[in-house]
Amino acid sequence: MEKRLNKYKPAVKKHVLLLFAGGMWLAVGTALLALSYSWLRRYPGKGVFVFAGAGIAAALVISRFGFLKIVDKNVRRILPMEGKHCAFSFMSWKSYLLVALMVALGITLRHSPVPKSYLSILYTGIGLALVLSSVRYWKVFFRQIRENA
Repeated sequence: MEKRLNKYKPAVKKHVLLLFAGGMWLAVGTALLALSYSWLRRYPGKGVFVFAGAGIAAALVISRFGFLKIVDKNVRRILPMEGKHCAFSFMSWKSYLLVALMVALGITLRHSPVPKSYLSILYTGIGLALVLSSVRYWKVFFRQIRENA
């Protein structure tokens, strides 16, 4: 029975897992930045630069001291893999739980009375940090492609 089920498992090589991970981080980061931008462009006055600047500063801190550690942990887990693995294994199952929690928190915040201009700092910080941190996945992905070519 297990052999029959395995043929339906979306199995891919490790370089594809790196591609999926980098793509996911880039896509989610871009979506958060787009949402933040939509809030900030409606904000009157030059104070928008304060919110955007605070978000960019937060992004640098979040990326350097938070997300890059997660990326490195995922890369260290993926690189030793041999053969094909499930396409969803670019993250550990614990990370999927964290993502679900973050999505729920994001939905809650978007529907809260917190002003969108203040939320834009958080969304810019996390979104840009995801985009910046995805670069490390791309570097490792392209290195793997060169080494296996």
